[in-house]
Amino acid sequence: MVNWPPAQQSSVQNERLNVIHPTAIVDPSAVIAEGVEIGAYSVIGANVEIGAGTWVGPHVVINGPTVIGKNNRIFQFASVGEECQDLKYKGEPTRLIIGDGNTIREFTTLQRGTVQGEGETVLGSHGLYMAYSHVAHDCRTGDHVILANSAQVAGHCVIGNHAILGGNTGIHQFCQIGEHAFVGTGSTVLKDVPAYVTVQGFPASPYGMNVEGLKRRGFSKEAIRALRQAYKTVYREGKILKDALAELQESAAAHEEVAVFVNSIARSSRGIAR
Repeated sequence: MVNWPPAQQSSVQNERLNVIHPTAIVDPSAVIAEGVEIGAYSVIGANVEIGAGTWVGPHVVINGPTVIGKNNRIFQFASVGEECQDLKYKGEPTRLIIGDGNTIREFTTLQRGTVQGEGETVLGSHGLYMAYSHVAHDCRTGDHVILANSAQVAGHCVIGNHAILGGNTGIHQFCQIGEHAFVGTGSTVLKDVPAYVTVQGFPASPYGMNVEGLKRRGFSKEAIRALRQAYKTVYREGKILKDALAELQESAAAHEEVAVFVNSIARSSRGIAR
C-alpha cells in the first residue's frame, strides 16, 4: 500500500482510520465510514455517504445525494452520482444508491434519478460495471449483474439479478432485463428480455435459454430441462403469447424457475423480444 501523508483536517468521520490523499477534496458534509481509502485528486461532494471498506481510486468524482455501501471498488475517472442527462431534470434533490461489494471500473457513469421517475437510481450488490459502462437515471440493477465495456443502459430500466450485458450493448429506456438473462455483444435491446433468455443482434432477438450461465450457477438438470421446454412453448410452437403462458401454468407450479420466467413475461410493459 502507498504510504500517503495524513489527510488534511476536515469534519470527515473516523479520519484517523481512513487513508485520504492530501490532494483529494472531501466536502465537510460527506460521511466517510471506517476503512475507506480515497485516492489522489478525487472529489467527494456534498451529501455523499461512503460505507466501510470502500476504495475510491484517484481522479474519481462522486456527487450527492449519493449513498455508497460497503467494500466497493471505484476506479479512476469514474463519475458517480452526477446529475442525470435528462432535459426535464431541474436540479431536484434526487439520489443514487449503491449496494455492497461492487467493482466500478474506469470512466463508468452512474447517475441520479428524476422526480418524474423513481427519484433515485439504485444499484444492487456484488456487480461488475466495466469501463465506460453507463447506468442512467431511475434505473434499478440487481445483485451480481455484469455490464461489460461500454454497455449503455438508458433511463428507467430494470436489470435483474445475475443478468449480463455484453460489450457495446444498448438498452432502450423503460426496458426490463430478466434475472440470469444474457445480452450478446453489440446488441440493441428495444423490448423486454425475459428471465434466463439469451438475446443478440439489432434489434436483439432470442437465441434460447442461457443454459451455460445456469449450469455455472448450479441450476439442476431438471430445472434447466423445464426452462428449455418453457422456452419452446413461448418461442417455437407458434402460439399466441397469452395461450403459451396459460399452457405453462402447470409447469410454473411445479418449477420455481419456470414461474420466474412466466412472471417476467407477464409483467412486461413494452412486449418481449421475440
